[in-house]
Amino acid sequence: MDLLPDVRQWLLAELPARRITNVRNLQTLWSGYGAILRVGLEGGPANSVIVKQVTPPTEKDHPRGWNTTRSHERKLRSYEVESCWYRSWSDRCDPRCRVATCLAQGDIEGGQILVLEDLDAAGFPIRRQRLGRDGVAAGLRWLAHFHAKFMGEDGDGLWPNGTYWHLETRPDEWQSMPNGPLKDAAVAIDQRLQSVEFQTLVHGDAKVANFCFANDFDSPPAVVDFQYVGRGCGMKDVAYFLGSCLDETECERSQEADLKIYFDTLSQALGGSGLDVASLECQWRAIYPIAWADFVRFLEGWCPGHAKLHRYSRKMVDIAIELCDHA
Repeated sequence: MDLLPDVRQWLLAELPARRITNVRNLQTLWSGYGAILRVGLEGGPANSVIVKQVTPPTEKDHPRGWNTTRSHERKLRSYEVESCWYRSWSDRCDPRCRVATCLAQGDIEGGQILVLEDLDAAGFPIRRQRLGRDGVAAGLRWLAHFHAKFMGEDGDGLWPNGTYWHLETRPDEWQSMPNGPLKDAAVAIDQRLQSVEFQTLVHGDAKVANFCFANDFDSPPAVVDFQYVGRGCGMKDVAYFLGSCLDETECERSQEADLKIYFDTLSQALGGSGLDVASLECQWRAIYPIAWADFVRFLEGWCPGHAKLHRYSRKMVDIAIELCDHA
């Protein structure tokens, strides 16, 4: 996909820049809803920028067949949320929870456009599918600083319940789940997550692929893709992040060490805030298996054979269901 002609003219005027030197298609958006492009510039604010060009298709085509009206409306809302994030919230992030600078945004016929800083050029060129201990620690520290930064915020304009798998937005996937204890406990699990006293903003899609690393893991990473940012318990991000970059054995073996890294960083970041950080940690640690079970609930309906439905995630589900039964 190339830049639309109207977008080319808009981009040159908005930045401003003298001319576009090249366009490279980096990624097609999920279900064909547009593209992410690297655009080379001459005489602009930088030599290159990242353009997220959202142009929803007239015929919906989901890779796994979830091409319903509800799915379409959820995606459209997600792009509105991302625009709100960059317009109203992202500038509060600091180098410890780095995000791309938004350079411009606007509406185009049938969609919208988002122009972001090129994080590769800014010194964050590394992407990973799996992480070693240093990488995991860097990702967890980013999440801790992010959650500390937005602790207690209402998330105006964002999702009232962050994450792309939130139960209220996924009734079709819940209906497709096999009957059993997890399906029966889905509402109770969701309510436990929403009733936690300490709420923050969660990224909502904190998989390792959305983390952009510098050449070493000593520097904090930068993170992209804020379509599902909204209010929630930080454990939802932590569980999802760890599940995205570690296998089941690593998840189990390093669970306590990983949670210690996260909570030590969160405690430091919240120092002087006046919050009862000890109570926060106690509540969030208890909710960790429930956050895992919430995502497993989505997977069981959306993709029953998914690789993340492994022994460790089942163990987390069993713990979560027991916790909900004895609440």
